[in-house]
Amino acid sequence: MRFCLAVFIGLWAVASHAVELRGELAQGGLLIGQAQPGEQVWLDGKALRLTDNGLFAFGFDRDAKPVATLKICAGDACREQALKIRQREYDIQRIEGVPQNTVTPPPEVLDRIRQEGAMVSAARRKVSRSLAFAEPFIWPLQGPITGVFGSQRVYNGEPRRPHYGVDVAAPTGTPVVAPADAIVRLAHPDMYFSGGTLVMDHGYGISSTFIHLSEVLVKEGQAVRQGEPVARVGASGRATGPHLDWRMNWFNVRLDPVLHVGPMPAQSGAASGNTPQN
Repeated sequence: MRFCLAVFIGLWAVASHAVELRGELAQGGLLIGQAQPGEQVWLDGKALRLTDNGLFAFGFDRDAKPVATLKICAGDACREQALKIRQREYDIQRIEGVPQNTVTPPPEVLDRIRQEGAMVSAARRKVSRSLAFAEPFIWPLQGPITGVFGSQRVYNGEPRRPHYGVDVAAPTGTPVVAPADAIVRLAHPDMYFSGGTLVMDHGYGISSTFIHLSEVLVKEGQAVRQGEPVARVGASGRATGPHLDWRMNWFNVRLDPVLHVGPMPAQSGAASGNTPQN
């Protein structure tokens, strides 16, 4: 399994072995942990879901505080460990030329926007017991990175929510593959902001979302395998050029896909940049 940073935490009062966390302790980072079967784990007082063999996942959002607390209990024996979360600096990105009706939507589309947001939230609440979340992920598309996680978008001079994904530019119609095994939870052809939208469940709260797609090739409820084509690149919704916007979540926590999958492969010829396409 490939991760950017390996962190080892010894909870000797709880078990006879060190509890291993793999991932990046940073804002936007995803951590995969291994506890003993039967142990219970909490992050900042929130009970985590564990597999039968003790695997678990958790993550930190864009604005996570510098310290989090992990607690593991075996019966009545518990131990807490402070986790130091790397704080990141984010770019402010100004984008002109976006259609004004997508920057400030007209009143008649507000109900549609709310309904579509509820659909995405409901899709992310459908959590399987798949172990795909703990397997190595791959890039769903290779190409120039044109938008990065956490950057603040200013559309036509108006500040908006931060960007929560990574943008990879490619021509419209380019196939996009599943980054890991998954169950399709949402396959929508055209949402107001995100255009063609696909949500995939990798298990235990970890999901991938692809947006601005020109075509979705799979159906809701379908099981897909890593590397299988699931969609095509587009510029639908609020976008100024064709690209894939890949987002990852741990339940409602926004994660940075790059911290989990690693750098774009050099052979792709991709050149990283900070000029977003949406």
